Amino acid sequence: MDFREGGYWHYAMVSPEGDKHWSRADYLKIIPQKYFEAIDGFADEAGKPNNNLPRNKWENNFIDQGEQTQVNILLTFNSLADLETIIQMGFREGFTAGLENLDQYIEAQFKLRKQNKPNNMARVSTYLNFQGNTEEAFNFYKKVFKSEFINGIKRFGDLPADPNHPPIADEVKKMVLHIELPILGGHILMGTDAPKEMGFTVTKGNNMHIQIEPESREEAQRLFDELSEGGKIEQPIQDMFWGAYYGSFQDKFGVNWMINYQEK
Repeated sequence: MDFREGGYWHYAMVSPEGDKHWSRADYLKIIPQKYFEAIDGFADEAGKPNNNLPRNKWENNFIDQGEQTQVNILLTFNSLADLETIIQMGFREGFTAGLENLDQYIEAQFKLRKQNKPNNMARVSTYLNFQGNTEEAFNFYKKVFKSEFINGIKRFGDLPADPNHPPIADEVKKMVLHIELPILGGHILMGTDAPKEMGFTVTKGNNMHIQIEPESREEAQRLFDELSEGGKIEQPIQDMFWGAYYGSFQDKFGVNWMINYQEK
């Protein structure tokens, strides 16, 4: 992904059976935190657009509504036939499932973090992402540091059924949703599985963040602004729907950070 005007996003939609359907979105206009538009359509593995299948224009508007952000997405097709082709290929179901999976994953993650840290005393932790072997890794760390997990292991299968979210796949239910392990000097090691079934890709270099939880909103803002200077912002710091003031970025030296201030 090269998120800039004139850049593009080359990606694959992967079925449960492992079949890959490649696509490419070319960014036309970007207004930070307010709007972006792109032309999207199927492509080959090298990123060359497939002109035999429809391409369509996406316009994404982000509207500030206080504690929430409303996202309006307008898709424009060249013809009714193009629209019908995309719908027949399962676009509606796939797009809906993707957004619902993302909502469920983020909401559950931060709900558990809030339960494990009932006050807003400052602390620093390291957050690790794994493709499916979080439990193996943390059992190894537990043995080395001779400590115990905080509140045990929370799994995706522990989430209560929610009619607003799609059911969790059986292969995902046994994966680790959230885990915390004290190591040395009060430092907390946290971790999660980032399932490919939910669209995540974990690679060495993007699977580790230093997480800072300051005591005040003002300190969170200062740390975010100063540490991210000259770096690459992943998530601008802002109020999130799970109740935190949160942002993430990679600093100018390539180190990944998360700033997370949680109200009492």
